Amino acid sequence: MRQPYCKGWLSYSDQVQLLQHRGLVVSDLRKAEQFLSHLNYYRFSGYCLAFESQRHTFVAGTTFEQIVDAYQFDLGLRDLVTEALEIIEVDLRAAIAYFFGQRYGAFGHTVASNFHIGFGHTDWLLRLQEEAHRSSELFVTHFQRAYIEFPDLPVWMVTEVMSFGGLSKMFMGMSRPDQKVISNRYSLQPIILQSWMHHFVYVRNLCAHHSRLWDRVWAIKPTLPYGKDWAVPNLRSNRHLLATLMLLRYWLKRIPAANRFASNWKIRVEEHLQSPPAVASPDTRMGLTQSWMSNPIWK
Repeated sequence: MRQPYCKGWLSYSDQVQLLQHRGLVVSDLRKAEQFLSHLNYYRFSGYCLAFESQRHTFVAGTTFEQIVDAYQFDLGLRDLVTEALEIIEVDLRAAIAYFFGQRYGAFGHTVASNFHIGFGHTDWLLRLQEEAHRSSELFVTHFQRAYIEFPDLPVWMVTEVMSFGGLSKMFMGMSRPDQKVISNRYSLQPIILQSWMHHFVYVRNLCAHHSRLWDRVWAIKPTLPYGKDWAVPNLRSNRHLLATLMLLRYWLKRIPAANRFASNWKIRVEEHLQSPPAVASPDTRMGLTQSWMSNPIWK
């Protein structure tokens, strides 16, 4: 049964007292209040979950500083994931724009018959036109002044304006033979690439909203390819951080222009994961296996 919400506003001091009441050790009250004035209590409470023995009861001896360290660890992790996603997203935009423009021409994406019959082309195209109207990119404003097709843009322009979600939907709506061309670039089956794009859009949105990553159970899980490297015991599941890191590593290795970044990123991830939050079984919470760095996908 639902009931009215009756919790009241709490001052920073009251928030710290509530945490202390639940067993959190706070050695510097002023510092704790100052941190909570920076990090919303409900964002902070998400990092508390891994330190609780039961809901709203901290494991004995848990300190405020340990929660802050978990937040800082996650902040660095989000940066690493965001960097990799940017490289992959940019590569996908270029690949889809190049192929679609070559096959169907500048405005081929505006023609519904160039997609499969079940694709919601009208709604998707309308959103692209809205994004073109909102854009302040110089190439968009120039096109608007110079050409009558606006708010439709050539595919090699519109793929730079559309959201990553819009790009994912575009790939989902393409015919299977067209999907195959893009998928071959990354040595994946179309159904796998489609799933990974959907998952990456979800993870990118989490990063954009500064949401917790390190111990999250994914709501949108990627489909994993067949093969022992993608299965237990080499990979625990597709529900945790390690699966996503493996996807990112696999993809980065297939972007020749990003070779230097990919090598450096791999090292930085390995170093970062050496200092996880001070909770019981942090590796399990991230889906890390004992030999995850030896997995051929990662190496």
